[in-house]
Amino acid sequence: MGEHVQEPTPENMTMMQGFEWYVPADQKHWARLEKHIPQLKKWGIDNIWVPPGCKGSSSQGNGYDIYDLYDLGEFDQKGSTATKWGTKDQLLSLCRKAQELGVGIYWDAVLNHKFAADHREKCQAVEVDPNDRTKNISDKYEIDAWVGFDFEGRGDKYSDLKYHWYHFSGVDYNAANGKSAIYKIIGEQSTGWARSGDVDTEKGNYDYLMGSDLDYSHPEVTSDVLAWGKWLAQELPGGLKGIRFDAIKHYSEDFLRRFIHELDTTYGEGWFFVGEFWKDSLQDMTNYLDRMNHKFSLFDAPLVYNFSEISRGNSADLRKVFDDTLVSRDPISAVTLVQNHDTQPHQALEAPISDWFKPLAYTLILLRDAGYPCIFYGDLYGIVSPSSKDPSSPELESGPSCGNILPLLTLTRKLYAYGLQASYFDYPTCIGFIRYGTWDHPFGCAVVMSNAGEGSKRMHVGEMHAGERWTDVLGWTQGEVVIQPDGFGEFRCGGCSVSVWVNSRAEGRERFDKDLL
Repeated sequence: MGEHVQEPTPENMTMMQGFEWYVPADQKHWARLEKHIPQLKKWGIDNIWVPPGCKGSSSQGNGYDIYDLYDLGEFDQKGSTATKWGTKDQLLSLCRKAQELGVGIYWDAVLNHKFAADHREKCQAVEVDPNDRTKNISDKYEIDAWVGFDFEGRGDKYSDLKYHWYHFSGVDYNAANGKSAIYKIIGEQSTGWARSGDVDTEKGNYDYLMGSDLDYSHPEVTSDVLAWGKWLAQELPGGLKGIRFDAIKHYSEDFLRRFIHELDTTYGEGWFFVGEFWKDSLQDMTNYLDRMNHKFSLFDAPLVYNFSEISRGNSADLRKVFDDTLVSRDPISAVTLVQNHDTQPHQALEAPISDWFKPLAYTLILLRDAGYPCIFYGDLYGIVSPSSKDPSSPELESGPSCGNILPLLTLTRKLYAYGLQASYFDYPTCIGFIRYGTWDHPFGCAVVMSNAGEGSKRMHVGEMHAGERWTDVLGWTQGEVVIQPDGFGEFRCGGCSVSVWVNSRAEGRERFDKDLL
């Protein structure tokens, strides 16, 4: 009989959203991210979700106003060669640096619509009820729609398809009379909205979101976008590890399944796919994952709303923080987060989270055993004021959140948040939990947090730690906790605060000074 070989514990992974909505439109963001990557790697960040890097309607646009999938900042179109984020050469340089340091890149794919058409075309359409898109509120008539895409700056390079009215299912503007409405395009080559069940049923049929809405029942659209996915994987070799899909409630699930399948079969499985299905309905989210055969993840929107509600309540019940969340129902498919570009201040889906609560929220997503956590660029580096006029010296509306301890939490996750978990969710305003460690990550950690006065928890970390002296890696609670012979310790935290306790002599503790200060 050979000796039993213990398998290494899988390493904790952390992703970062590598932008916030108001990042300066200075065409230098790819270079900014490249500069940050070495430090991010030391902090325990493994993958970066980069912003939509395809050409938008202008060099100021964030990329959700997408014009050309095949222009990554390479062609002089819509007023510039670079996108808001930079040139294609700078993007490739970022990808090379990420690959060199073992950091993955997740692309933000905007596949629902197009903006900034090159010319108008006449087509037949009906107006629909904006609150129930299955109801027509006009007869069919001719409109003049911005639906002609020539891509003159790019020509036929990479793709020779030019888009016309019959490649779209709807628009929101008729240039013939200057009227804004939701128009469903009708014609022999256009089937209108996606069939029932292939998109979200909100507003009757939520196919239409914005701009010129792509019709994935048209084979030319399907072929062109499927080809783009494989082209992108070739253009960004090595660094590209996954895709974040924008607005998946609004376009064909059948198409998205094909897109994922083709990438897997062409380049091998192991891709990471996450969708923006932003809805505070756990049942709708789990139904969607069922239909996607669970080869897919979703951002945990209900968790964000729980964080927001608890943070703004007076001594709210912390024990309910994971109630009705995706991470509690389907932890393998949940990407957990505290804030993103849609929920940050001044955005349509703003979900305010009180500053004092953010360290607690990040601790809950980073140090517990369920979900794949995503930290936010705006929380790590600060958020630029939307009124900043000068890209070279933008004014910060808010600096880094969490009192600058977010890197301490990501490194704690990388080093110590392993093994079995014991939860002490036994008091409404003070909760705690233990991670016991594993054979190859033996140190573990103890967490206690309060949303009222000072907190204290007697928690069991294991008899193997008896006599050890544990300190708060965040530095917010002073003193030591000596682990008793029975494996228990009395762990404390400040009022409306959190503490993360680890053996003061644990391997890696020196990195908290060297790598983070």
